[in-house]
Amino acid sequence: MGQPPDDLDALKAQVAALTARVYQLEQLSDVAPEARQREIPQVRRETPASPSETAFVSPSVQPASGSPVSGARPGPPPGRPVRRPLTIPTGEDADLEKKIGQYWLNRIGIVAILFGVSYFLKYAFENNWIGPGGRIVIGLIAGIALVLWSERFRSRGHATFSYSLKAVGIGTLYLSLWGAFQIYHLIPAAAAFMAMVVVTAATIALALSQDAELLASFALAGGFATPALLSTGQNHEVVLFSYLSLLDIAILAMATFKPWRRLLWGSYAGTLILYAGWFAEYYSMDQRLLTVFFAALFAAIFAVIPLVSHYERSTRLSGSSITFTLLPLMNAAAFFLELYVLYESQTVALTWFALVLGAVYLSIAAALKERFPTEDTKLINLVHVAIAIAFITVAIPLKLNAHWITIAWLVESAVLLWVSVRTQAAFLRYLALAALALGIFRLLCFDQLQADTLVFNARFATYVVAIAVLGGIAGFGKRHASQAERPFLDGAVIALNLLALIALTWEAADYFNRQAVTGRDYIARGFSYSAIWLIYGTALMTIGFWKRSAFVRWQALFLIAFTIGKVFLYDVSDLGGSYRIVSFIALGAVLLGISFIYQRDWLKLSSRSPENSSGDLG
Repeated sequence: MGQPPDDLDALKAQVAALTARVYQLEQLSDVAPEARQREIPQVRRETPASPSETAFVSPSVQPASGSPVSGARPGPPPGRPVRRPLTIPTGEDADLEKKIGQYWLNRIGIVAILFGVSYFLKYAFENNWIGPGGRIVIGLIAGIALVLWSERFRSRGHATFSYSLKAVGIGTLYLSLWGAFQIYHLIPAAAAFMAMVVVTAATIALALSQDAELLASFALAGGFATPALLSTGQNHEVVLFSYLSLLDIAILAMATFKPWRRLLWGSYAGTLILYAGWFAEYYSMDQRLLTVFFAALFAAIFAVIPLVSHYERSTRLSGSSITFTLLPLMNAAAFFLELYVLYESQTVALTWFALVLGAVYLSIAAALKERFPTEDTKLINLVHVAIAIAFITVAIPLKLNAHWITIAWLVESAVLLWVSVRTQAAFLRYLALAALALGIFRLLCFDQLQADTLVFNARFATYVVAIAVLGGIAGFGKRHASQAERPFLDGAVIALNLLALIALTWEAADYFNRQAVTGRDYIARGFSYSAIWLIYGTALMTIGFWKRSAFVRWQALFLIAFTIGKVFLYDVSDLGGSYRIVSFIALGAVLLGISFIYQRDWLKLSSRSPENSSGDLG
């Protein structure tokens, strides 16, 4: 038997009252609707009285035992509006809206305010509402106020907006101090300089405390702009360079304890620009020692960057880091260029500078290897070794002269190759190749020395050194060269033979040049060239047969073919009867001998027996 209607209505009223009380308690405790829905599971039930509605009853609010639960959920208490869920955009539209609201409108608003304030100040200045002192005070107060105001936004999580305000505030401080000194002459240069130093130091302190590289870049820009803003048109070398040194050290300290490598590039660029500007305007010879001291100080600050970098506190000190590879190269090159400009005509001093710098960079390379024995610093170490070798290479032509420069470069290339094999540093092989190319180029183009004796002279000795280096490359390179480096070994063999032919030909030419020039001597010289080439070609062919090297035999064939062309096209018309007879008989005998060897197939070429097809002579 069902319950009377009056009891059912009373039960409904009681549940509604309890639900309203729970709702009020939740509102008073300030619990978010989302949290309520997560913490209290909802029971959904369709009510027969109103199918279009859905009743949600908290299980914590249960009716009396045995009483059925029915009816719709009562609405909120009177006076409280019903909260509707908001539609939140997602995807690209939400991102674009966020960018517009947070960044674009922020920057446009700042620019609009600055324009408005600037127009107001301009109007006030034009109408003499505010005097020069008041203008500077307004600028300083505004700058400080913007910096302080920006902290309010940073504390609330709006870091980007905060840094934008700081940029405006810091810039306002610099410009106000500049105006106080340069435009209105209200304060002396020393006071303006110290005030700007304080602004820079405060900005650095903010950057470190807030771990903000952007603020550090503001400090860097303001610090290097200070000398330009406060320039008096007078030469203050000691003050300027002392300030730059302290600023560079401060930037280096920040980059040491923070992974802010880009600051080092900005510091280096700023130092170079200010140094070059001062040098073009104020340098004189009587300042040379002082200028060299400061230039060396700047170079030393940037040279120690890899040594003071901490692996644990910074980005990985790896060979791929451009800061630790390219910056040392640029620093070393710029410093030596400065020294060259200062000591252009004093080669002895430049030689000692180059040698000392080579020793310094070798020491840095050794210190790097000892400091970071387990880290990936191989390329950084090799870069410093390369710089040292470059300075030694530069010192050679400064100290030596004539063919000794060529010999030194050739010996240097051999030493570099040996070191590269011992240390397994492929990078040094490219430096060795560069030194070898320099030596051979100078040998062929500049060392055209006249020899007073046959063979035993400086020119032939230089060629012998070059041939020995190339022979060592061809002979020992096969044990250590990779497959990709094999063509360089073949090139070394070809270059060796060409240099030997050139050296022998030069000896024959100089021998006849020392004699009284007669028609007979002229004919004998032409004959000697053919004889030298033919004998050398025969020797090459013999070595090719002996070592079973097709590569060497092909070189012999090319040389013999060139000699045949000379005999038939040149010697026939110019050589005398006896020389002509000897030339043809000797050429014919050599050709028949080579032909006989090929016909007998002593090398078993018809059966394609294994033999060397490259420059491997072993």
